Order: sequence, then structure tokens, then C-alpha cells
Amino acid sequence: QVQLVESGGGLVQAGGSLRLSCAASGRGFSDYAMGWFRQVPGKEREFVAAISWSGDTTYHADSVKGRFTISRDNAKNTVYLQMNSLKPEDTAVYYCAKSGVRFIATISSIYDAWGQGTPVTVSS
Repeated sequence: QVQLVESGGGLVQAGGSLRLSCAASGRGFSDYAMGWFRQVPGKEREFVAAISWSGDTTYHADSVKGRFTISRDNAKNTVYLQMNSLKPEDTAVYYCAKSGVRFIATISSIYDAWGQGTPVTVSS
């Protein structure tokens, strides 16, 4: 079973950048795709980005395309989310998740392990 711990969230001004990290422990990290989701209180969890098990395929939601970049380092059991040109509407709790399959997926039910979340607040 994989355990996930996110870090790197915080308060930033609009236009700024943050880099989220997700450290995985346990077996199987490098065998499966990974994803980032975000959630605002009172709203459903939203897909942000995903990366295949090898890291050679990525997919980003339209709302973040060109601003956010997902990457992974299997040697370090870590997945990252580089967030640039942040907007107030990016404010949310960001969750890292491990997929149950090797290739990217955008549906949250495909993911079988979740971190505790890290809050990101973007001020205008």
C-alpha cells in the first residue's frame, strides 16, 4: 500500500508560483500513474493533472494548461506540480493521488490512494 504526503502549499499573490511535492512511501509508486486534484469547500473534487507510470505522458486540465506542469522522479518516489501564473481561482486544497492503472486517468474513482491535501491560497 502506498502512503502519500503532500507539501509546498501556502499563500501567494496572483501571478506568483508554487511547487507542490508529493512523497510516496510503500510499494508500487513507480508502477502506476499519479495525479493531482483540487477541491474548494462545497464543490466537487476537480482533476488538475496526471502523469503516466514512466513519466513520458502527461495530461493537464484546460483550466491549468500552460500554467501548471506535473512531473515525477521515480528514483525519489516523488511527484511534483509546478504552478506558475497563479490566479485567485486556483485557491483550493490540492491532493496527490495514486492511480490504480499505469496510464493517465482523469476520473477520481480510478485513484486508490490519496494524500491528506495541502492548501493553496492565491490572493488578488
